[in-house]
Amino acid sequence: MVNFHLGFFALTTFIVLVCGASKNLPILSFDEGYSQLFGDDNLMVVKDGKSVHLTLDERTGSGFVSQDIYSQGFFSASIKLPADYTAGVVVAFYMSNGEMFQKNHDELDFEFLGNIRGKDWRMQTNIYGNGSTNAGREERYGLWFDPSEDFHQYSILWTESQIIFYVDNVPIREFKRTATMGGDFPSKPMSLYATIWDGSDWATNGGKFRINYKYAPYIAKFSDLVLHGCAVDPTEQATKCDIAPKHDSIPTGITPEQRIRMQNFRKKHMQYSYCYDRARYTVPPAECVLDAKEAEGLRAFDPVTFGGAHRHRGKRHHRSRSSSSQGEASST
Repeated sequence: MVNFHLGFFALTTFIVLVCGASKNLPILSFDEGYSQLFGDDNLMVVKDGKSVHLTLDERTGSGFVSQDIYSQGFFSASIKLPADYTAGVVVAFYMSNGEMFQKNHDELDFEFLGNIRGKDWRMQTNIYGNGSTNAGREERYGLWFDPSEDFHQYSILWTESQIIFYVDNVPIREFKRTATMGGDFPSKPMSLYATIWDGSDWATNGGKFRINYKYAPYIAKFSDLVLHGCAVDPTEQATKCDIAPKHDSIPTGITPEQRIRMQNFRKKHMQYSYCYDRARYTVPPAECVLDAKEAEGLRAFDPVTFGGAHRHRGKRHHRSRSSSSQGEASST
């Protein structure tokens, strides 16, 4: 039976969501909100049932999925990534409806792309709508901390009009719905997933550095799991939230203070954005709102990709996990 979490529309929750924080939101135990997706004993529920370890070894990766599907909401987890040499290891925290809509699925991604010892981890966000996997909307970032040393919070706010990604309550990306996008804005109900898997073919420097299983097992730790949205009955495709105000309690924007922090993050840490990739798009996609400071920073980081110079070799772009990692998971 679908569990309808109606607290999403409470005024106090609205205040919490506007601030981008989830520490005051109810945290479900694993058995209350999630099910194992794949990986046999490579998934381990620990402590009070509210923390999960996902392991990747030579046999398999592992993953879990929410028991319910959701139409909009706030979804969050505190994650500690594997340490040491993790080239080729992909840890993902994301929403998708690929099982229900195989040809026109939606997806919202946090992906961590592994690292070579001594180098920084890179993180990627991505957005797909209505099966638009050929127009992946990737952004990649460095981080101002080592995500393998401690837990950090990663959150997705999904509303009818926008999507915001947060790291430790700092908004790092805002994606607004535009009329020109049509069905490319994610709008169909989605499940929440977490996985760890072998992405050697593309994850670290375009596949140059692959997994070395002598450093296995690789363990990603998840805690403070938040599922706070409009649960949907999969047989009716309708939300129970109809009995409460639909959108009045959902944040409609980022506060001025948050926007400054987001701009600072993007200026210092963003390493790739599809909107500025002149080698990929002669004309930026219609939903892109270009920022001169962001463009300048990216040109300095990679003048070929972001300056429109002649490209001497092809650039690989990440396909949807629906066509890559889900082959391993069989059902992600």
